[in-house]
Amino acid sequence: MTSTSATTYTDLSRSYRIPLAILSLAIPLALLKLWLGAVVGLFGLFLLVQTLTLTLRFTDSALEVYRRDTVIRHFPYAEWQHWEIFWHPIPVLFYFREINSIHFLPVLFSPSELRTCLETHCAAAKDEP
Repeated sequence: MTSTSATTYTDLSRSYRIPLAILSLAIPLALLKLWLGAVVGLFGLFLLVQTLTLTLRFTDSALEVYRRDTVIRHFPYAEWQHWEIFWHPIPVLFYFREINSIHFLPVLFSPSELRTCLETHCAAAKDEP
């Protein structure tokens, strides 16, 4: 957790599990079907680049998505209706619903930190249907 003069925020740690698992899966797939391995490998590289460049920041009032040092999205908690992390044995997908939109994000950050921050900042939205 980091704080400045008036703002407290938490930046989630990066997790390379999903991109590396997908890249690892691309190798045997390429041995079976080269085009399939290439498609899966490109998707794994895309996720790896996203992991390296994106940051999720939980502030007192919103979830912010940064690309390097630039805010690219801002999601105020007041607009959240529900959130889930799929699947419990191996968290791979983060879903949340706002008043006017639905969002899916691959879990490219620490799943335990993500859950802790969500329970801290958006506990009421978890209990909604």
